[in-house]
Amino acid sequence: MNPVEEFFHERREDIEKMSKDEELRKKSLDWMLASDKYKYSYNYTWLGRPIIKYPNDIVATQEIIWRVKPDLIIETGVAHGGSLILSASMLELLGGNGRVIGIDIDIRPHNRKEIEAHPLYKRIDLIEGSSVDPQVVEQVKQMAAGKKNIMVFLDSLHTHDHVAAELACYASMVSVGSYLVLPDTFIEYFPKGYYAHNRPWDVGNNPMTALREFLKTNDDFEIDQELNGKLMITEAFDGYLRRVK
Repeated sequence: MNPVEEFFHERREDIEKMSKDEELRKKSLDWMLASDKYKYSYNYTWLGRPIIKYPNDIVATQEIIWRVKPDLIIETGVAHGGSLILSASMLELLGGNGRVIGIDIDIRPHNRKEIEAHPLYKRIDLIEGSSVDPQVVEQVKQMAAGKKNIMVFLDSLHTHDHVAAELACYASMVSVGSYLVLPDTFIEYFPKGYYAHNRPWDVGNNPMTALREFLKTNDDFEIDQELNGKLMITEAFDGYLRRVK
């Protein structure tokens, strides 16, 4: 085994051991809960735009985009646009004509203005409308026509029913070997009622429950166990799905 192979072999072994460390997982969740009162994941930017992600997930997103080299990334949920800029920056590094489609039912004017003024907007298409509106889905399908390598992030409304509907609309667009990512599965592991004061999702009603239901009837996707096993502090427990057929 050469030194490069040895490094990656040792890393895989460490990740496998870490993924089975229930005490570490509990500590990670405890830390996430303790830091959430400061809206920890809101505190970062990517190339000037706020990106509502844990740093671990930013790095994981970089890893899968570099590995897959998609020519189209579809993202539901826009917010301040940081995730769109992250995806666009990776496509810019990869070269070619790769594009990002950002879909949101409400792209606020101040956010749209900042996104459109960004140097990487040249790789971004914005669609304002519900991600599960048949007309929006059809528009995305037309824009995806001819693309060979498609990746999807479903990060809009985090209720079970909405995510399940998004999965029904977009999972089939993901290319074999590429990824379908479901952020905010961590909601299932936060205390019941934690979001009751201002959000419609909760334990038993979130992206994780939709993910579990989806995987029961769909064997085209599998959880990337190595990637999920190493993150620990993440918005997307089990949420990095690789299409295998």
